[in-house]
Order: sequence, then structure tokens, then C-alpha cells
Amino acid sequence: MTQVMTPSEGITTGQIGKFQELLGAALRKSGLPSASVQQVLETQGGELVTNLVATLRTVVEAISKMFSRRVTVDLALSPQAVLDATGHTQYVDANVVAAMPRGQAEDELFFFKPRPEVYRNGLISDEALEQEFDFLNLKPASPYSLAKTNQDDPAFADTHPNGTHWKDADGRWCFAAFRRWNGKRNVYVRRDGNDWNDYWWFAGVRK
Repeated sequence: MTQVMTPSEGITTGQIGKFQELLGAALRKSGLPSASVQQVLETQGGELVTNLVATLRTVVEAISKMFSRRVTVDLALSPQAVLDATGHTQYVDANVVAAMPRGQAEDELFFFKPRPEVYRNGLISDEALEQEFDFLNLKPASPYSLAKTNQDDPAFADTHPNGTHWKDADGRWCFAAFRRWNGKRNVYVRRDGNDWNDYWWFAGVRK
């Protein structure tokens, strides 16, 4: 089942109060010197608050564009069996497939696109992508969970080309990706240093 992150009418009084509570607790723990804090309040207080709200807005806008899907994965299946079950045409490296991380038996996957400003000429590197996962407080979904999502809904990748990535035992980036190309539904599992194009959606799970 797909769950879309839909925005509410506006931030509530209760939410504002919670942010004030969190900020107050963090400031009390900070140990900042009172005299210097007073100077900052008098000279830069308004600017700091504006920047804080801008940061919050960026995160809220990114989250509001996400949607999620829940999957139940058979972790006893071999990596190859997981890919076979999708019915997608495979373009894979057998060694990378054999070492695919399994993840958890039940997961909620959150699909997102990185913020436009992190792309360079329409491309994003695995390193920059990893920062986007961190920005959203997510970690990359396992290829097992991603494959199950595309097995449950074979047409999903037709409109949402989707992928995830991980590092192998030697610290090299690997990826699993599903998309429709040249009239076929394809899955790619490889070790590759190329950047991602801006049409990809990425799957993450809560940290």
C-alpha cells in the first residue's frame, strides 16, 4: 500500500510549542556563555531565527514529496531468486548479486528524489546521494526490500525508476535499480562508479 506524505493546512500551535521545547532543551545543554549569547541576540537574533525556519522549511518540503510502501521479504531466498521473482530482465554482475545485503523481513520504504540543488549538470554521485539519505534521516533500503517492492507492483518502475545503493566489503559502491527501458522492465545490479541521473527515485528506510 502506498502512503503519500501530504502536508497539513499549516504548522500548529502544538508543533510550535514542541519545537520551542526541543530548542530550549538543546540550548540549556549547550553551556554557551551568557554574555556572548546576549550579544548574538542583540545583533543577529532575527537572522538566526530566519535561517532556522529556512532550514526547517527545506526539510519539510523534502519530506512532503516522499511516499512510502510496506513490504514483507522472504530473507531465506537466495539473492538470485529475489531478482528472478521480479520478472524483470536482468543486467547484473553475478558477484554483486551474490553479496546483496538482505535487510529486514518487514520494512517501510520511503521513496524520494534528492533536492534539485544537490545535482550537478543533472547528475548526483553516490557520495552526495548518501548525504541526502542522511538529510532525511534515512538509510538506503536493502536490495531485497527494493526488489520485493517491484515484485509486488511490476509497473511501479514504469513511472518511478527506483534504486538503492550500498558499499561492498572493499568499500566500493554497488547498486540495484529498476526501470522501464526500450519497452522492457529491467533490473540492474552492479558495481559502478557512474553518477545517477535526475529521473531516479531512491528508496530509504528509517535509521
